[in-house]
Amino acid sequence: MSRIGIICHPATGHMNPMIALGRCLKRHGHEVTFFQIADTEAAVRAAGLGFSRIGESDAPVGTVRRHEEALSRLKGLGALRAVMEWTRLNAQRVLRDAPDAMRALNIDAVIVDAIEGAGGSVADFLGIPFVTVWPLPPIRRDNTVPPWIFGWQYRTGYLARLRNSMANALLLRSSNSVRKVINVQRQQWGLRPLPATGWTSTLSQIAQIPQAFDFPGVGPRPLLHYTGPFHDGAGRPPVEFPWQSLNGKPLVYASMGTVFNGIDRAFRIIAEACAALDVQLILTLGGNIDPGQVGPLAGSPLIVRYAPQLELIKRASLTITHAGLNTTLESLANGVPLVAIPVTADQPGIGARIKWSGTGEVVPLRKLSVARLREAIRKVMEDPSYRAAARRMQAEIQKADGLECAVDFIEQAFGIGGQEAIATHR
Repeated sequence: MSRIGIICHPATGHMNPMIALGRCLKRHGHEVTFFQIADTEAAVRAAGLGFSRIGESDAPVGTVRRHEEALSRLKGLGALRAVMEWTRLNAQRVLRDAPDAMRALNIDAVIVDAIEGAGGSVADFLGIPFVTVWPLPPIRRDNTVPPWIFGWQYRTGYLARLRNSMANALLLRSSNSVRKVINVQRQQWGLRPLPATGWTSTLSQIAQIPQAFDFPGVGPRPLLHYTGPFHDGAGRPPVEFPWQSLNGKPLVYASMGTVFNGIDRAFRIIAEACAALDVQLILTLGGNIDPGQVGPLAGSPLIVRYAPQLELIKRASLTITHAGLNTTLESLANGVPLVAIPVTADQPGIGARIKWSGTGEVVPLRKLSVARLREAIRKVMEDPSYRAAARRMQAEIQKADGLECAVDFIEQAFGIGGQEAIATHR
């Protein structure tokens, strides 16, 4: 048994897969503790995992909600800047509070969310190993693929690589404020500054997307290991839902996530686009909008604030999504094709991968209209190639067994077992 710490971004889209990973590590006999702010404690403890609070002085209950409400109506680079500011504040808390908390629990090794680079510096300071986990598509610094802040398709020509290079530089600049906070603390600790290319582990990096869903790139990345979704179908609170209201028509499940979901216009367009089709629309609004705020919508869709997402996706003919990675992978894990409406952050890049893999269509938010969205929905539902591609991805996900695969790589990196199991994932 090893005592493993986890540091990740406190938003739901990061916490859910990392909690599932923590449960799997616990099943392998390890002691797992999250070092997190107060808002996440209930979910972590409900999963049977350890919790050590950081940010007690400046992250009271309600901190995540406050950030998510501010982000819910942002888009584009404005939203990306807001995410980086949230990450900077998280970094300050981790650097200030996590070292003593980890010493107190004799943590042996750390798993760090790729967006929370401060966790790796804490591990360096304590002299313990860490691995990076990518809950979002991994960033390649070799300019062979576009960074996920842009919804560009994969191209290999000179102009495409030049464009990727410029975009990577922009993404690096957007994280300068976070890197500065980390490097000031590293200097005080007597550590070398982080390189300009990032803060990921030089031991091992693990991505929760299937390799078949990512752009191919050029050349090997020996440190990067693709697994599959960190989903185990457990640990989510029960959600009441009017199952008796399902009418037997093809079900379209629509969710714009829990953070960037405050754009009322998108919900209205989704409803109107589906109203002329012979489908039943289930529209979940997330935590930032009350159903009463959106008023009557075309076609009288079933509108809920929260939904039992996994159960509905299993019944769905189509998912309409903001291209959040968790909703995307949950849909593909069930062979359900998608129509994506990316908003910001990593969503444009995930949308591009949906398009590239043939598992769905993309309607960028800036081009969103009833006609465009309706045409995309019809295309995906009527052309069997999309469902066939989604089912091929479903088979890849089932074969990969993402959680077990990820734990095997983690155990190998930390030298705590899993050597035989690793061979099965090569």
